[in-house]
Amino acid sequence: MQQNSTVNNPLLAIVGMTGSGKSSIAHHLERKGWHIIRFGGITMRELESRGLPVNETNERSVREELRETHGMDAFARLSLAEIEESLSKRPTVIDGLYSWSEYKFLRQHLGNKLKLVAIYTTRSVRYARLSQRQERPLTFEEAEQRDFAEIENVEKAGPIAIADYTIINNGTEEELLAAVDALLSDLIPD
Repeated sequence: MQQNSTVNNPLLAIVGMTGSGKSSIAHHLERKGWHIIRFGGITMRELESRGLPVNETNERSVREELRETHGMDAFARLSLAEIEESLSKRPTVIDGLYSWSEYKFLRQHLGNKLKLVAIYTTRSVRYARLSQRQERPLTFEEAEQRDFAEIENVEKAGPIAIADYTIINNGTEEELLAAVDALLSDLIPD
């Protein structure tokens, strides 16, 4: 029996609240040869196609509208073909799996191959980082509103709670990336 070529390629989904360090991890993995699939890229492409400025209000509106139109698993559903194609070639990381429905959809289609890595960062540290972010900075009020909207409207807490692995990220980026490398050496032995 011939095995599917995706069997040996790992699939990680990085989950966590805004500002926790998900994109830093995804970029780190990309430098190591992993392919990144950004669920948020769907939102950005939709904003661009509508000619809307990129800001927190428009992003939230589009995210919630896409889920209203396609279901709470919208981003996973819209990305499944890309995920499967990527996995056929190399290790893959999903940056920004948000909802419980997205997780269940991907588990249904990809089984236990999908591993969730939760990044936990205290709220005060996240908000400070978000206010200093070069791209799309958020004020304290915007960050808090986004947290509430993601918890209440997007089912974001479920994937974080059920994660296979959790990394605490209250320190430096170097400490975060060292923790990721340690996790990778456990997940993917040489």
